[in-house]
Amino acid sequence: MKYHIFFFFTILAEKGKTNNWLAEKTGKNRTTVSKWCTNAMQPTVETLFEIAQALEVDVRELLVSTKK
Repeated sequence: MKYHIFFFFTILAEKGKTNNWLAEKTGKNRTTVSKWCTNAMQPTVETLFEIAQALEVDVRELLVSTKK
């Protein structure tokens, strides 16, 4: 199944968190996090797990299937 990382900016908003907060939690650059949130860039699988841990969600919640 093909996946597209797309959803974590929505989870950030639902949890009242910002890009800056996520950058601090993951140790990543704020510009990088912004690019993830706009889908201009994709995080690595390892980073996805870091994001999921920071957001206290299952990593699968960060993925949206592109299969119809």
